[in-house]
Amino acid sequence: MQSVPGTDAMSAPASSTPTSKNVFIKWSLLGAVGLVNGYATILMYSRGELAFALLTVVLTALALYVFGSKKTYAHRYIYPGIAGMILFIIFPLVYTVGLAFTNYSAKNQLSLERAQSVLEQRTFQSGESFSFDLYKTGNGHRIYVKDGDQLLVSPEFDISSPSADYDLSVAETQSGEKEKIKAIIQNRSTLNTIDLHMPDGSDIRMSGLRKFASVQALFSKIEGTEDLLNNKTGEIFKPNMEVGFYQPVDDNGEFIGNTVSPGFIVDIGTYNFERVWKDDGIKEPFISIFIWTVVFSVLTVIFTLVIGLVLASIVQWEELKGRAVYRVLLILPYAVPAFISILIFKGLFNQSFGEINMVLESIFGISPNWFSDPILAKTMVLIVNTWLGFPYMMILCMGLLKAIPDDLYEASAIDGANFVHNFKKVTLPLMIKPLTPLLIASFAFNFNNFVMIQLLTQGGPNMIGTSEPAGYTDLLVSYTYRIAFEGSGGQDFGLASAIATLIFLLVGALALLNLRFTKLEQD
Repeated sequence: MQSVPGTDAMSAPASSTPTSKNVFIKWSLLGAVGLVNGYATILMYSRGELAFALLTVVLTALALYVFGSKKTYAHRYIYPGIAGMILFIIFPLVYTVGLAFTNYSAKNQLSLERAQSVLEQRTFQSGESFSFDLYKTGNGHRIYVKDGDQLLVSPEFDISSPSADYDLSVAETQSGEKEKIKAIIQNRSTLNTIDLHMPDGSDIRMSGLRKFASVQALFSKIEGTEDLLNNKTGEIFKPNMEVGFYQPVDDNGEFIGNTVSPGFIVDIGTYNFERVWKDDGIKEPFISIFIWTVVFSVLTVIFTLVIGLVLASIVQWEELKGRAVYRVLLILPYAVPAFISILIFKGLFNQSFGEINMVLESIFGISPNWFSDPILAKTMVLIVNTWLGFPYMMILCMGLLKAIPDDLYEASAIDGANFVHNFKKVTLPLMIKPLTPLLIASFAFNFNNFVMIQLLTQGGPNMIGTSEPAGYTDLLVSYTYRIAFEGSGGQDFGLASAIATLIFLLVGALALLNLRFTKLEQD
């Protein structure tokens, strides 16, 4: 049968199937990724980094499943986004919440085993001290120790990699070139590792730049327990799992006396959260700072929106000449990096040498204390933040105003409507829907506007009588930062994590509430 011309071109193409070579390459790459990440996971786990080991396992397993299964072929294109969300959003959030239930702080950063190891490495002088000199010989160094009228010398050794133990022998006189104190300081770390054995059987170790002395481990672990014996006082120290420190105990096993650092991390339940509402030194500033944070965010959004809308309307007024120049000038504050503008304003508001106070004093005879008066400090913060935010709102409003058809204004003009009616009946209804999500985003940004507060006032002026450092211009995020890194009782990361968790819940609740009200208004 003669074939019809063109039928070959119309026949369906053969389905492309992956060759065995491609399959081999694919699974070889996935296997290599699995092996490398598996090895990294084991290393993290062995070093006590359980959270990061678990994160690596999750990301690796998800990658192998997405790239190895035919059912999840389409998901491989969004895997980088999913991995980024897990790595930079979910993991930090879960990790922060986990820390909120611990006593993690500057004093409690180690595991129990690591705290034991640090304490067991401590020593104390348990006997007489002896002066020594370090001499450089032909092939190395020797240590000469003076025991009364007797001179003792160590074998020759390489100071860059000395042995741990040397026996001292009697010497008649020193030989070689005596090293200066500078050489001892430079090699102190290696000299500290040397144990010298005296002829009478006692051991001495370096206890100063010119001294060797009989030293002994301050703490030694009691076999079969987690307890430590203080070899100097004879006291028994047990790990106090409520506070995360080793502490001496009496004959009845009750904790007495002072704890010893370093501490270790323990779970303390909801104690950090309870401190927020039970400790007046934390509760009162927390409530005050929360109210100020909401007021600051709301007023910033209102001020920037009003100024931005007014300026957007002016620069788009057809009768205004040089509109393009005005647009560029008004957008410039948005183009300049924020930290530069903040630091410039910090100088302008300087109470002694700032230009703003110079002008006010020359005209009105007043010199406000912008950085020491709470109300003036908050006013200054709002002024600076409004300056930083109005160009963004102006740009948004310019775009939205352009999108409103001119026919609507012409029709309202025929009906005799004035500017106020046009704004209420035409401009505002058509702008509010697309603008609402942006206003919510602006509110959330200012709720956590850490950089502006930190650079301008650092939270000051400080409140008096608080358990943790707090200031009148602090936002919740800067308050959390100060607790974490400037805490009066040490860097309290556990309490800071608890407050950060509360901030997340508050911001989430406020965002949902705003979205709910927005939906009701639109309906």
